[in-house]
Amino acid sequence: MKTDVLILGGGLAGLSTARHLGGLGVRSRLVVEAKDRVGGTAGSRTAGGFTFDYTGHLLHLHDPYGRALILDLLKDNVAAHERRAWIFSRGAWTRYPFQANTRGLPFAVAVECAAGFLETVHRPRRLPRRPDFLSWSRATFGDGITRHFMRPYNEKLWGTDLSRLTTDWQGRFVPKPTASEVVYGALTDSNALFGYNATFRYPVRGGIQALPDALAAGLEPGVVRTGARVEAVDLREKAARIAGLGEVRYERLVNTLPLNVFLDLAAPLPAAVRAARRSLRWNAVWNLNLGVVREKVLGDRHWAYFPEKRFPFYRVGSASNFSPSSAPAGHSSLYVEASRPGGARVDVRRLEAAILKGLRAAGILRRGDELSVKEWMPIDVGYVVYDFAREAAVRTIFRHLGKAGVESIGRYGAWKYSFMEETILDGRRCAERLTGTPSAPEPAPGELRALK
Repeated sequence: MKTDVLILGGGLAGLSTARHLGGLGVRSRLVVEAKDRVGGTAGSRTAGGFTFDYTGHLLHLHDPYGRALILDLLKDNVAAHERRAWIFSRGAWTRYPFQANTRGLPFAVAVECAAGFLETVHRPRRLPRRPDFLSWSRATFGDGITRHFMRPYNEKLWGTDLSRLTTDWQGRFVPKPTASEVVYGALTDSNALFGYNATFRYPVRGGIQALPDALAAGLEPGVVRTGARVEAVDLREKAARIAGLGEVRYERLVNTLPLNVFLDLAAPLPAAVRAARRSLRWNAVWNLNLGVVREKVLGDRHWAYFPEKRFPFYRVGSASNFSPSSAPAGHSSLYVEASRPGGARVDVRRLEAAILKGLRAAGILRRGDELSVKEWMPIDVGYVVYDFAREAAVRTIFRHLGKAGVESIGRYGAWKYSFMEETILDGRRCAERLTGTPSAPEPAPGELRALK
């Protein structure tokens, strides 16, 4: 089999690349996906009448083109929501983000957090050009907010001391309120919508799987092959061995698989690239989905954060609060996320028992609750760890892949922290690079239907 462009992975980045290549006149392209359906980690599974995603996958639309494209793909199958996110710590529920909502915490904690933030305003700390995340957090939010939320939550999520992390990842993901907003949030119940995820959209039916399905539906028959796992890639010969297809020869290669996985399949690689591969760090997300025979198990909350060590999970959400169709009538769905170092062995039975105990301790599950479904959906590469070795390693790897004619894109192919809209835009930009097309002006919504 031969193709002009071979795309590894049928998630959002791969499907978007194929779609936009088609719109730019490239017909010879092939997307290979190991699973039996498209979507990758932006996919869904059904069990016992529930639709479960690979943890919470919400659409945050900020780019005009990305917004228009995604809304055109989903058409009437999408609803808009204002975020209802909370934090559970010190036995109290407080609104997200923590740094602007300390009312409800013990008085001494709220005072420590507010006073520490005000100190950063009136006596700012100097930081080096490239600070570690812990120093940045203390300088940005103060010692109190860092001690009571930023440090424990992020160390639970990233699985490493924050002094070993850079600030390269945080950007729009960690909002900074003003001094007046911090004081106001310590004294009153403030519902100000901070941050990039203050509003979101989510499919009405079908879970997040509706989005990759809509992308794939716009491609010609045969462009996407599912059940086609990549077994090896010969970069010199420009050939890949694909389960069920045999050898596939290509002119140009687009990788959307996790970068570590792709490098383990690719050869030949120089010693410097192999060394850089060994420097890559990531976390796996152990995602337990639960079907509960009770409505509104999480109240009206969309999701909640758990910074304290006594809880084995860092976040709990309810897709049935995004879309009632995600659960049968009279039921609720929960997704529970725990983080572990990439490649680490996990005793799933023990972790499941600890999760259920923690949910009861937080008052989310009651003693008499019946669980109709328990569905594990782990993500082997969930979060790329932004330690101080990452930047140099990625630079070395991408320099070599560029010489080999390989594009590596998307959240995992580009080895970065991003969200779904950005991943789809990565596919558009990749198609433009492959065809030498300058970035096109924003099309009108009706014109998007032509990009198939």
